[in-house]
Amino acid sequence: MPSWKPTTTHQARIARAELLRLIREFFYKRDVLEVDTPLLSNGTVTDEHLDAFETPFHFSATGKTTSLFLQTSPEYAMKRLLCAQSGSIYQIGKAFRHEGEGRWHNPEFTMLEWYRVGFNHFDLMDEVDALLMEVLATQPSDRFTYQQAFKKHVGLDPLDTTDTALLNAMRDNNIDIHEPETLSIDSKLQLLFSYCVEPRIGQEKPCFIYDFPASQAALAKINPDDARVAQRFEVYFQGAELANGFNELSAPQEQRARFEEDNAKRQASGLPVKPIDELFLEALDAGLPECAGVALGVDRLLMLKMGATHIQQVINFPVSRA
Repeated sequence: MPSWKPTTTHQARIARAELLRLIREFFYKRDVLEVDTPLLSNGTVTDEHLDAFETPFHFSATGKTTSLFLQTSPEYAMKRLLCAQSGSIYQIGKAFRHEGEGRWHNPEFTMLEWYRVGFNHFDLMDEVDALLMEVLATQPSDRFTYQQAFKKHVGLDPLDTTDTALLNAMRDNNIDIHEPETLSIDSKLQLLFSYCVEPRIGQEKPCFIYDFPASQAALAKINPDDARVAQRFEVYFQGAELANGFNELSAPQEQRARFEEDNAKRQASGLPVKPIDELFLEALDAGLPECAGVALGVDRLLMLKMGATHIQQVINFPVSRA
């Protein structure tokens, strides 16, 4: 029978409060406004690698039962605020992903997300680096392109490769999974990155990886100088994938096409098609200012700050005790 007790110590609860104070002070000094957006939404992410919690809502204004989704990120709602001329904003709040518990993940977790008007992804990398130096006392970061990191640690060019080369690399690195040949190129790349690159970067200081393949762009702009890559970055430190950031895509037609392509991939994989967030797309029609945004896992940040080895040491009640 599950215990009623929290999995944290009181010291961890004090450390969380201190971390949240430091984050808020960081953004206050930079004149970034704290905002609040809903946890429930009529639309949700279409990404085939993400799954949102869904619940029936029996009291819709239409008089019909509808589905609402717990947010996997506050991104769409925050961008609607940006389209309403909010200026640079940040939010600390709960996010939900329908996935199992693990060392670094709980299905309900705390996310810090912020958007900087007038920034590109390089400007935002500088600011993420500054935040990490402020709250973790880290050294200035390393930075590599996805291509550079892949060539160094896997021995192949991820932007100019084949299925056969990827399968051979998986075999050479003892990545043993069922029917690997059925995986997409992106899935193979992600497996190789997680097994061969992530363990070898960001150990002594944070490491930013940027210019991800365009097929993994999500909500990022494509690099105008190299259409093979997207203006997206991720941050790794001491075994944790800490943050994911974009130079934000502002073209509504291209964003809709990406959502529809996601749903086509979901359908091909036997996954349910997800409702596109039409309010978000309407906001993009009104105009998203040039900006860059990033989402950072607060629980993981606290783990690093405390030297914790499992996320249950920094959240009071994981899903198994909720």
